Amino acid sequence: MKKSRRAVFVCCDGLGRDWVRRETTPVLHDLGRNSLWCDAHTAVFPSVTRVSAASVSTGCLPGRHGLHGNRMGLLERGRIVVRDVGHPDFRTHMRRATGRTLLVPSLAERVAGVGGFIAFSNVSPGAAYFLDPDHFGYVYHRAGSYAPNGEPIASADALDVSHDLAGDWAMTQRFCAEVLGDRRPTAAILWLANPDLTLHGVPLGSPEHHDALGQTERCVLEVFRTIEGLRDGGEEILLLVGSDHGQETIGACIDLSVWLVAHGLGGELEAGEVAVAGQGTAALLYATDRGRGRLLGVLDEMRSAPWADEIVVEGDLARRGHAARGGVVAAVNMARQDNTNAYGIRGRRYVAAEPDKPAAIGSGQHGGWGTDETRPFLIANDGRSSGTAGRPTSLVDIAPTIVRFLGLPVEGFDGAPLPLD
Repeated sequence: MKKSRRAVFVCCDGLGRDWVRRETTPVLHDLGRNSLWCDAHTAVFPSVTRVSAASVSTGCLPGRHGLHGNRMGLLERGRIVVRDVGHPDFRTHMRRATGRTLLVPSLAERVAGVGGFIAFSNVSPGAAYFLDPDHFGYVYHRAGSYAPNGEPIASADALDVSHDLAGDWAMTQRFCAEVLGDRRPTAAILWLANPDLTLHGVPLGSPEHHDALGQTERCVLEVFRTIEGLRDGGEEILLLVGSDHGQETIGACIDLSVWLVAHGLGGELEAGEVAVAGQGTAALLYATDRGRGRLLGVLDEMRSAPWADEIVVEGDLARRGHAARGGVVAAVNMARQDNTNAYGIRGRRYVAAEPDKPAAIGSGQHGGWGTDETRPFLIANDGRSSGTAGRPTSLVDIAPTIVRFLGLPVEGFDGAPLPLD
């Protein structure tokens, strides 16, 4: 590793690239103009936070790292059980069903012996814990904070913040003072809950949305100013600021399980031979070997439904970066309607129903491969580089960029380092 170098990634969850402009996000706009701006940056599929966290951490697509979605089917006692990846105990269920968590090394594992890894996150527990699912570094989250080897961090030192804009700010202040200023790990991540958290309850373009953008920028500016001060003291620090996905507007909600029952698959659903894992504006369809043929047999009819945009299987599923294994048979991208909301934001999406999670019609959502939800942003600031990346980039380029900057071996990634000076 190159002497005294450090890398920091700040994620502004759910902040789509089209919102990074002078009139809406002046801090990010100016930072982008004075840094390397990735003008063709893309999300992974599903475009959800938990999968994105695993892809940022590993530099690999879901087909490589093995975390399927925000909700994921696991084969348990011969039947598919769909579980919420966001729950704190999901990793326990995943290990029990598959024998492990992620299939490839995380950034925390790569830097464990050369300065270490610390993540502060205010999103769901699952998204936070999949930044370092096997406890090579430190992960701080309001549901529980952990040191290497999974040792719980005592309550006095754990992350005790609210799940809101105020919590993002409190977390940022502690991150800047403690992680950047005092502990100085080789790699550090600050994952803000907003504007995504706000947008799941308000319309895109609303005053509440703009307020969330402003408060999120306040956090980014605090990190940038802290790093600039450390650079003035002679440190070499790479700052990456970006998002995991964008947002689209919920127009209507469809229960795919109800549709499958109506088309003759009620018995297979009841037996756990077929299952639906909703991902917001998309869904993953699972089947056992016994249920696979029955599920494939109704997909052509599903494709003709007005709420279905595209349904992919096998090779097309792989081209979306998602392997057809672990019971995954198909992915459904929900359709888009060309409506405009009260704030002039065009487009409304069908969403897949999820248990105990009513769809907030008119608010933001994501998960599929729609245009707006798959356009996150990424800025790389090392104090020297500027201009545009000159090639398409993705979430999977973040880890290899950090690893190369630190002088570590760049191998085993689906992504590639950004072209820094």
